[in-house]
Amino acid sequence: MIAVSAVRAWSTIVLAGVGTFAMRLSFLGVAHRLVTIPDWAQRVLRQIPPAALAALVVPALVRPGGQFDLWQPRLAAGIIAAGLAWRTKSSLVTIGGGMLALLVIEALTVP
Repeated sequence: MIAVSAVRAWSTIVLAGVGTFAMRLSFLGVAHRLVTIPDWAQRVLRQIPPAALAALVVPALVRPGGQFDLWQPRLAAGIIAAGLAWRTKSSLVTIGGGMLALLVIEALTVP
């Protein structure tokens, strides 16, 4: 009985792995045959990563702890970091500057 269920479990695992591999391989195998994407669709697709990042970051900046708050250190540091990102185009400067801004703002606002 144990051997039959072990065989079923392993066959399920192997078939799932083969299926996953086949799906990925099929896309890679036919990707070069796909029709070129129109310019308007490429412009739309380029906006997806910034929109997804904004959807993750903005709620953490304006709703810390679940309360809407526009007067808190994280939002100010986020605005400073966004300005640094726009101006320098450097991830390292953006992260470092945002963290430094948050530390300074929190140190100045703590009573």
